[in-house]
Amino acid sequence: MSTKRDYYEVLGVDRTASPEEIKRAYRKLARQYHPDVSDAPDAEARFKEINEAYQVLSDPEKRAAYDRFGHAGPGAPGFGFDFGFRDPFEIFEEVFGDLGFGFRTGRRRGPRRGADLRYDLTLSFEEAVFGCQKEIEITRLDICPACQGSGAEPGTTPVRCSECNGTGQVRRVQHSILGSFVNVSTCPVCGGTGETIPIPCRRCNGAGRTHITRKLSVNIPAGVDTGTRIRLAGEGEPGERGGPPGNLYVFLEVEPHPYFRRQGDDLVVEMGINVAQAALGATVTIPTLEGEEQFEVPPGTQNGAIFRLRGRGVPHLQRNGRGDLLILVQVEIPTRLTHEQRELFQKLAVLLGGESAVKVRQPTFLDRLREALGL
Repeated sequence: MSTKRDYYEVLGVDRTASPEEIKRAYRKLARQYHPDVSDAPDAEARFKEINEAYQVLSDPEKRAAYDRFGHAGPGAPGFGFDFGFRDPFEIFEEVFGDLGFGFRTGRRRGPRRGADLRYDLTLSFEEAVFGCQKEIEITRLDICPACQGSGAEPGTTPVRCSECNGTGQVRRVQHSILGSFVNVSTCPVCGGTGETIPIPCRRCNGAGRTHITRKLSVNIPAGVDTGTRIRLAGEGEPGERGGPPGNLYVFLEVEPHPYFRRQGDDLVVEMGINVAQAALGATVTIPTLEGEEQFEVPPGTQNGAIFRLRGRGVPHLQRNGRGDLLILVQVEIPTRLTHEQRELFQKLAVLLGGESAVKVRQPTFLDRLREALGL
């Protein structure tokens, strides 16, 4: 099983290299290993490897994702970063332009994958926890329904380009004291397609594509959270010249809940009780995902105590089971006392004794929370 080389190693730069250093290294290696000038048996494979590395390291967002996750992390199902690599010859032409090195540009006439699209979707807390079906509406470039993507007015057809004779390339010979050089470039008339359109389609102005609004149904699985990414394969923009369509990525944002805080697949709810309930124990009502239910507070419960109800949290995403519900006890000390309450507390103070003592440090509220969450 082959293993991808480190992108920095491929370009021969340090991990701290600046964008300018990365571009210089790419230009040098791309010239050296372009299949049209290199005799190396692995020239095309090296050329594609160099371009793949450059596509990631030249983009700040992709580079940051690669520095953090490497090759495998960003491709985790439902999450992470999709690099979406493009045609290496297309990247080469963008960086170098038509500089007259004799490189073939006819490759651009091949199929090209369509662009990926992003849609941001906001869910309620309950929708994220239990899953749901959501209908979304997107506007994207799609094949023109009038000309079916040909760009020609219905009833007419494209014709062969007279400038390049249908090859999509024009060749010009340049003479100098060093000899003659052949400059091969994309045909400026047909844009490399080899065809021209005498009568453009009135709906899309000859582009072959137009903006169309579509409604899609998205299945939201149980247990998603903010940042979860759902991929709808083939729902991006259509490809060019027979290329596959791109994908639509739905990024989820979950609204907060008035009672629950989410810690992974565990839920945390704070329960306030008074001093008497903490000392004597009590039956209180707590919220759960399934509705309100009764909970028995044991006598002698301390402030910051944590009770765990197993299997009452958020369903695990794409696997069986659920997280837990953590109940954090907050003993509420009254700030204003009635005359009767003050007398009762004074009597209690006498019974309990008024002397204080220094105690060994006990785990704090945060310590207990971290322990309960396994942090």
